[in-house]
Amino acid sequence: MLFRSDISFNVREHEIRAIIGPNGAGKSSLLNCINGVYTPQEGSITFRGKTFNHLDSPQVARMGIARTFQNLALFKGMSVLDNIMTGRNLRMKSNLFLQALRLGPAQREEIAHREKVERIIDFLEIQAHRKTPVGQLPYGLQKRVDLGRALALEPQVLLLDEPTTGLDPQARHLMWERLQLLLQQGKSILLTTHFMDEAERLCTRLLILDHGRKIAEGRPRDLIAQYLEPDVVEVYGVGALALTDSPLKSLAARVEVSGETVFFYTHEAQPLLHALEAQPQLRTLHRPANLEDLFLKFTGRQIREGG
Repeated sequence: MLFRSDISFNVREHEIRAIIGPNGAGKSSLLNCINGVYTPQEGSITFRGKTFNHLDSPQVARMGIARTFQNLALFKGMSVLDNIMTGRNLRMKSNLFLQALRLGPAQREEIAHREKVERIIDFLEIQAHRKTPVGQLPYGLQKRVDLGRALALEPQVLLLDEPTTGLDPQARHLMWERLQLLLQQGKSILLTTHFMDEAERLCTRLLILDHGRKIAEGRPRDLIAQYLEPDVVEVYGVGALALTDSPLKSLAARVEVSGETVFFYTHEAQPLLHALEAQPQLRTLHRPANLEDLFLKFTGRQIREGG
C-alpha cells in the first residue's frame, strides 16, 4: 500500500482507537509500518516520549507493542498453553516455526513465566482447552488464543487487526468485554475493523482511511454530526426506486440507492414520513444516522475487490 499523503495520528494512554476503511484502504499496511513488519520510506513514531525514525520502526515493536493479524499467527499443532508461552519469544523477522520447535519445556517456562500465561488463559476463559491443539479449536477460540499470544508479550500498546471478524455474536461480545478490561488495566489499543457498531461502541476516536489517505478523524458521534443529516428514512418495496424521481425527493437533503432500497437523508423526517403514508405498499424504516452511513458517504456503496 502506497500512502498518498501524510498520515499522522496518536493513540493516548488508556484509549481504544479504531482505523476503518474499505478493503485495500491501507489499514493493515499502516499497522505493519508501526510494528516493524514493513519499513516505511519516511516518517517517525513517538513511543512513550521517545521518537524513532522510519528505519528504527522494528525497535518500537520490541519496546512494548504487540500485534495480532487477520491470518492468525498460531502453531496449529501445538496446544493453547504452548502457543501462548512461545508468544513471548515471537519476533516477526525470525524463523518462528523452527524457533518454537527448538525450545525445550524448561526453556519455554523460563521465557514465558507459566504463572503469567495461566492468568492470561483464565482471563480469556479458555481454561478448558489449555492442553488442546489449537488446530482442533473453533475459530472463535483460536482468536482468543491469538490475543493471548500477544498479551504474553506484556505490551503497553496492542495493535489488533480485525479482532472480531468471523466471530458469532456471543464471541464478539466476550471479546469486547475483554478489550474493555484491558483498557482498565492500562493498555492502549489500536484496532482495525469492518464492524461500524464495534468502532462506535468501543472507540473514543477513529481514523477513516481510503486509498492510502486519511479522509476523516475524530470522535464517532462528532463525525456523524459534522458530516451527516441527523435522520435517515429507508424505503423499500414495490415502486420504491421510482421515488428517486418523484416530488418526495425534495423532502430530503440527500438521496441514495442501494439495491432495491432508497435512503433519504434529512434534517426533518416527519414531512417525508407523512407523505409516504399515501403509499402503503412501501415499507419504511426511520432511524438516526449512524457510523455506517458516514462510512458509506466517504467511501461509496460500490463493493470493493475482496469485499
